[in-house]
Formats: sequence, C-alpha cells, structure tokens
Amino acid sequence: MKVTIVGAGNVGASCADVISYRGIASEVVLVDIKEGFAEGKAMDIMQCATTTVFNTQLSGTTGDYSKTAGSDVVVITSGIPRKPGMTREELIGINAGIVKSVADNVLTHSPNAIIVVVSNPMDTMTYLTLKATGLPKNRVIGMGGALDSSRFKYFLSKALDKPANDVQGMVIGGHGDTTMIPLTRLASYNGAPVSNFLSKEALDKVAADTMVGGATLTGLLGTSAWYAPGASVAYLVDSILNNQKRMIPCSVLLEGEYGQQDICMGVPCIIGKNGIEQIVNVQLNDAEKAAFAKSADAVRAMNADLKSVL
Repeated sequence: MKVTIVGAGNVGASCADVISYRGIASEVVLVDIKEGFAEGKAMDIMQCATTTVFNTQLSGTTGDYSKTAGSDVVVITSGIPRKPGMTREELIGINAGIVKSVADNVLTHSPNAIIVVVSNPMDTMTYLTLKATGLPKNRVIGMGGALDSSRFKYFLSKALDKPANDVQGMVIGGHGDTTMIPLTRLASYNGAPVSNFLSKEALDKVAADTMVGGATLTGLLGTSAWYAPGASVAYLVDSILNNQKRMIPCSVLLEGEYGQQDICMGVPCIIGKNGIEQIVNVQLNDAEKAAFAKSADAVRAMNADLKSVL
C-alpha cells in the first residue's frame, strides 16, 4: 500500500513519521517544492528504521510527481501555515491555487487515489478539490474533524482528570476557530455522560478551549502545530488502507445531510477502503442544529471566494 504526502513541512513529515513507525503503509513518498527538502526529511526518518523498528520504505522528491504513481492515498498538506494572529480563512487566496495544482498533478499519476485534504482553510480546500477534480465525494476527505476531536478529548480528559483514551467525544461543523461545534452533550467517560462529572460551566470552558486549540498552539509555537495534526492524518489514513471502518468526523460533501447542500463540512463518517463509506446521522438538538447552520453560513461565505479559481 502506497501513500503520497504532498508538503514535507512539519505536518507532512510528522504524518510520514507516524505512518512509517506504525507500519500503516508499505511505501510513503514525500513531495515538496523546496529543493532537497523532502529528500532530507525522508532520509532523516528512514535513519530511525533500526531504532524504532519499521520496514516502511520512505522516499522524497522535489516536485517529481511521477514517483508518486500508483498511490492508494494522497495527503495534501501543502500551502503556507498560519502565522500568529492569522485565521485559517485568511489563507484561502494563497492556498487555493496550490491545492488545485497539486490535486491535478497527483491524479495524473494516481487516478484511483483517495485524497485527504489537510491544507487550510480545510473545508474550503476540500470543496475546491472535489469540484476541481470531479471525483466522487467518497474519495475527497477533509481531515479537520479528527484533529478537532482529539483536542476536544484532550481538554475533556484534563477537566475530568482521567485518561484521554477513556474519553469519547466528537467535534462537527467547520474546521475553524468560530465554526467548530464540540458536542459536549454527547461526550462520555467510559460510557457515562461527562455531564455526570463536570458542571455546565466546566463543559463550556472545554468547548471554548477546543475551539481555539489551534490558535492557542500557534501563539505558543509561532507557527501551526504539527504532532497532533500529523498523527490525526495518519489515523485517518490507517482507517482507509486497513479498512477499519472507524467513525471519524471528516469534512465531506453534504447533499441534504444535516440540512445542508453543496458544501463540505465536518460530520461523523465511517472511513474504510473506499474512503467515506457512510455519513452517520447524529440526532442534534435545536441548539446544535442552529450552531451547525451558522457554521455552514460561514463556510459557504469562504467558498464564494473560490469563483476565480474554479
């Protein structure tokens, strides 16, 4: 099984590292436009093979997409990262052209690949990729919900003072600081509602911390985070390549689901060998429905800026 990761920066390299040492794929190709950069990252990771004990073959290339031929999954992380004070939405003008070009190049050599979009603003870039390539909706997946949900469970575990792996929760809606919707009502600790353990005020704080989780790290690091995003991509890729059929919140084209049409947004999906195999209909309450509709309005407004690219 072969995975191509376009963009060998922090997120792409972290993703390649996790895929390699977990043995998720037999071959990984890193692609970047900076001369020697992907090659160097690949070499550095491969020199961990004997100490972390993996057999994945990892290589890098400077823009030679012929080396990506036959990829089962292509991950697009390319584009500029957020700087302190910059929103995901501000990235749209720069990253739209990059993502469209990358999608065209990878499909030339891997026409059957499933594409996982990581570049921000992620929902809009997912929509762009879908419309520009004409691929069926199951083969274009936006990663953001997996990352947002992992951050949600982290903040829940901190508030509960319990292990994060014992906590369940999901984030739906747009992958943005003001558009994501942490579903605190449905979150649980080993099957018990977290509301049994946390006050409304505590849950509201968890939700607020989750929504600015990316911006908080950008402020601390001076750039976008990479370990959790890279691991979240690898988690999603694992479910595809190994047909695990995990339920993961992902950005997908909605065609009436959750009351929305012609928009890519985060909702729970069953992820398997065909990509998005099912959109799961979670029964939202009135407040959650209103928040989802508001989130959709914000994402749709960003999509309007794609007219010049499409």
